[in-house]
Order: sequence, then structure tokens, then C-alpha cells
Amino acid sequence: MEPINLALPKGRMAEGVLRLMEEAGFKVQPDGRNYRPLCADPRFRLKLLKPQDIVRMVELGRHDLAFAGHDWVEELGAQVDELLDTGLDRVRIVAAAPREAVAGLRSRRIVVASEYERITRTWLDREGFDYLFVRSHGATEVFPPEDADMIVDNTATGRTLEENGLQIVGELLTSSTRVIASPSLGRRDEVDEFVLLLRSVLDARKRVMLEMNVSQACLDAVLGILPCMRMPTVMPLAGDGGYAVKSAVLRKEVARLIPVLKAAGATDILEFPFSKVVS
Repeated sequence: MEPINLALPKGRMAEGVLRLMEEAGFKVQPDGRNYRPLCADPRFRLKLLKPQDIVRMVELGRHDLAFAGHDWVEELGAQVDELLDTGLDRVRIVAAAPREAVAGLRSRRIVVASEYERITRTWLDREGFDYLFVRSHGATEVFPPEDADMIVDNTATGRTLEENGLQIVGELLTSSTRVIASPSLGRRDEVDEFVLLLRSVLDARKRVMLEMNVSQACLDAVLGILPCMRMPTVMPLAGDGGYAVKSAVLRKEVARLIPVLKAAGATDILEFPFSKVVS
């Protein structure tokens, strides 16, 4: 049976994708300096591509699966299936302009620079701007004020825009790395398994296991506080010593929970990380 063709992004997106693949059991092994690394799972044939090129290749059926930014799916208007939002490389697509020029943007014709022509034109037309669009090819933030009155670019924190004296005037889109598939893709069982294992790693990153000892007298109070995925596990300790209680909880809640659980009577509280969570 032919391998599943899986395209991986080059550049800034690669680190997070490769780590996710490895933790899910699909370790990517470099093969010299070429663009065809090897996958620990022989069912997958890998190729590295620029994020802008990946989406179109999947749409055309040249690749079966890929990791790609949602921004380029939208920009290209691509007919692909988004199977999983990994949440990696989350960015906003924003319009920004020099602070001193923001007030006058709607009073004249402006030059707008961006890599995202379709997304940009759609927003500008909806907002009623009079504009001339110029396509940029990287480093869009350096265009203003000499070469553009406004830019549309992606940003994670907004720091680069601020450092270049730019103020955000509109948010067009939120994007992150998605697993996308060709609409004609078959072999759904293998694809569903791949997505399941990726999702299990992403879910595990959000949770930890809390384990504690609780006396009979405090059990109801602790269980009333302790969140869980379904029901906490409660096991009797030897010699009528109370109970061992454990539950998977959201990592972000741990700092709040531990003092509250201790005050409710929990002792010997331990925290453990997960590698995968399949619910």
C-alpha cells in the first residue's frame, strides 16, 4: 500500500509541529539536507514545503495531509478539510498604521501593503477604504510610512508593530496551525488514528494528574472541590487509613486547587504530568 503523503511546514512553524509529531509517536528523522525527512511510522511519506505552498498542494491532491496555517487556507480560498486545530503558532492578522496617521486613513486614498491580498481586500472593501494594494514579500512592517500608509500582517504579541511605531487599527482573522486534508483523501481509519494521537498530546499538555490522601471524614469535602474529566478515582488505603484520590485536572487550575484541597483535608498531594490523554 502506498504511504500517506504528509507535508510539513518549513520555517517558524516547524519546531512546534515536529515536537508534536514526536510526542504523538511519529518522530521525524532528518535525512541529510534534503526536503524529504523520514517518519518513524512507515505509513507516512514526508516532505518539507513553505507554508504558502502547502495549502494549494493539498487542495490539488498532491499531498494527502499537511500541517498548515489557517491564514493561508483563508487567503487562498482553498477547498481543503481542516481536521484539527493544534493551537500552535497562534497569531492575529491585523491592519496597522503609523500612530500619527491613523486619524486620516479614511479621508484619502491610501497604499496598503500585505502578503495577504484576498484577506486584505475583503476587509478593506467591507470597511469602505479607498486604497491601492501592494503585495509585500516579507518584512511588511518596514513599509510605513514611506512605502505604505497601512499594512496587514500577522502578529503574535504586537511587539514588532509597536517597535516600528505602528498602531493596530483592525483585527481581520485569528490563525493557528491546523491539520488539513485533501477532500479526496481515503484511508480514513489511518487518518483518524493520526488525528486522535495528535489530539491526545494536545489534551495532555493542558492537564496534570493530582493524587492525594484523604480521610473518611474529609472525603466528601475534597470530592466536592476536585474537578475531573469524568469521575475521580477513589481507592481505600491499607488499614482503614482513608482513601487515595486522583483526578486529571486542568494545568491552569493547579495553583488555585492545591491550597483549597489542603484546607479541605487532603494530604500528601502529588502532581504528575501526562504524555497523552484519550477520552
